[in-house]
Amino acid sequence: MRGWSASVTLFAMSLGYGVVQLDVTIVNTALDRIGASLGGGVAELQWIVNAYTIAFAAFILTAGALGDRIGAKRVFMAGFAIFTSASLACALSPNPLVLVAARAVQGLGAAVLVPNSLALLNHAYPDGKLRGRAVGIWAAGASLALTAGPLVGGALIALIGWRSIFLVNLPIGLAGLWLSWKYATETSANRQRQVDLPGQVTAIAALGCLAGAIIEGGALGWYNGFVLAAFVASVALAVLFILQERRAEQPMLPLSLFGHRLFALTSLVGLLVNIAFYGLIFVFSLYFQRINGLSPVATGLAFVPMMGAVLPANLVAARVTERLGAPTTIALGAALAAFGCLTLLGIAPGTSYWKIVGQFVIMGGGLGLLVPPLTSALLGSVDKSRSGIAAGVLNATRQTGSVLGVALFGSLIGRSGQFMSGAHHSLMISTALLLAGGVVIWYGASRRN
Repeated sequence: MRGWSASVTLFAMSLGYGVVQLDVTIVNTALDRIGASLGGGVAELQWIVNAYTIAFAAFILTAGALGDRIGAKRVFMAGFAIFTSASLACALSPNPLVLVAARAVQGLGAAVLVPNSLALLNHAYPDGKLRGRAVGIWAAGASLALTAGPLVGGALIALIGWRSIFLVNLPIGLAGLWLSWKYATETSANRQRQVDLPGQVTAIAALGCLAGAIIEGGALGWYNGFVLAAFVASVALAVLFILQERRAEQPMLPLSLFGHRLFALTSLVGLLVNIAFYGLIFVFSLYFQRINGLSPVATGLAFVPMMGAVLPANLVAARVTERLGAPTTIALGAALAAFGCLTLLGIAPGTSYWKIVGQFVIMGGGLGLLVPPLTSALLGSVDKSRSGIAAGVLNATRQTGSVLGVALFGSLIGRSGQFMSGAHHSLMISTALLLAGGVVIWYGASRRN
């Protein structure tokens, strides 16, 4: 019975992480239909994507601390309830403003699910070897959901409509809730674990202001008073956040972690890679539908080779890392992804998909090659007792990169009549960021040695 409960707990935790990853990519396929149905331009579509990611990035560290304080099972189930309820609100949204608000609540639920699912897995599998296998299955399920997102989204939109991409979360959420309640074992509560509320408030405000400034800068102009004020506010709030974290007894983000060179380098690379990768997914979702006239199903199929290349590259990454070392493998993956971006610079309206698919596979393969050694190197750079908070920092950093990528690249393509020039600039920026990340980790790590 113990083995059965652990297996069902693993399934429930995989549902939690999988539905979070599914919503990262599934929405991109629906952007054009959502815009046509609810109205609004590229800026509104950016907010629909980024409201989710901002809340995800900003709350993930606090959600882990909350699980430690009152029990991971209670918090995980609350996260599933929040995510499922917000998904229903998304499906029923009558206008872009309501949808953006519901997406933010959905992102909060996602932030609660991810760290607490790992905590419950850790509790269900006390044996190290079995725990490693369980975490591998948990991660593989998320990769599968990430890959399936565009295809599932395209099919649902074609058959039922864009609202169905949110309704599909309801049976998953209800199943995850029931299985967690029935089979997961509660972790012990640690009342000494504090929640850094001032840090939490300033973090989400700083990230929201920065994303808002970049998004609205593309729509209103970079010298608009609102845009300039948002940039100033984001800097001021970031300074307040750093000051708060320096003096807090139990900070949301322990700044001492960044005293480890490898930790700081891998966090930076995670940020740069996600700016490039998820920013381009947003651009190409609109390129396929608005410029080349592809249907949602065809758009979903177009992303399958890219996403599908991630999982096999994940599996190969361990062997490559054993031979070359983590920094070199990360740099190699970044270089491959950069090459894929660079060779896409020739795209134009009407470019055949078959001239793009090879580059998509290279980009997905590069991402899949670098993420496992990136995660392993970051966790190995800190004491094991701090591995949970370190993993949370990496997740938060990467999600912040996704926010900035969608905000920046969306502002470049959002100007009237400048979609293709904005797409080309996005590809050049992505190439530069990926190459910079590769150089930073390769040179910085070798210098450390």
